[in-house]
Amino acid sequence: MQIENLIAQIKAKQSLLCIGLDVDLDKIPKYLLTTEDPIFEFNKAIIDSTAEYCVAYKPNIAFYEAYGLKGWQALEKTISYLNTNYPDHYTIADAKRGDIGNTSRMYAKAFLEDLDFDSITIAPYMGKDSVEPFLQFENKHAILLALTSNEGANDFQLKTQGEYKLFEQVLKTSQTWQNSHRLMYVVGATQTQFLKDIRALVPKSFLLVPGVGAQGGSLKDVCQYGLNEDYGLLINASRAIIYASDKKDFAQSAADQAKKMQEEMKTFI
Repeated sequence: MQIENLIAQIKAKQSLLCIGLDVDLDKIPKYLLTTEDPIFEFNKAIIDSTAEYCVAYKPNIAFYEAYGLKGWQALEKTISYLNTNYPDHYTIADAKRGDIGNTSRMYAKAFLEDLDFDSITIAPYMGKDSVEPFLQFENKHAILLALTSNEGANDFQLKTQGEYKLFEQVLKTSQTWQNSHRLMYVVGATQTQFLKDIRALVPKSFLLVPGVGAQGGSLKDVCQYGLNEDYGLLINASRAIIYASDKKDFAQSAADQAKKMQEEMKTFI
């Protein structure tokens, strides 16, 4: 997807919402377990009910790999359903890949070509030759982990060496890589005190922001410090939306939560 199409969707819907499709069979409505493909049936219902309120969907790949071949088939069906029926929605493979060049090329082929996701999350620790293979695809993006919300972020990401913290070095250095205009970055919503500095380093890049709401992140603060002239934000919500109910009304409950978040976002953009 061209980035202009994503920007147009944000503008039209007045929404920055990305919905994480993190399917746990222990949490979905029990009656779906009797269907041929409960993961896909759950995703399909969530997508159909929430599409008008969001601009992106983000399957977390671990939740599909955990169920083996059936999980992978459900992932294939989910991304195919999105690309066929909701082509204006941006898709993110939350896979956090990143390995030596040959391996990264295969990961890139699998997710950006074969499955045809618009983007994939990447761990940047191994440097440019592990990331650049993901940047070879026109109108596709690699979303680098920059500053995350988890407790362990303090172990490395916030450590200072010389003038910059490690996450700042990731931002600065990655901008020198080939096709760096195809980079986006993950920034946790609980790290808003750094958002102003992050925007100074990557003023035009889109940021994928998890952690608003239940994890303690402030939507107001994220929008205040993270928005740019092209919006530049995708704010992810997963469990708060997809598990709003575990009854037969789960899809409508998800829609209600998505609409609530969209309406709040509308006040800031």
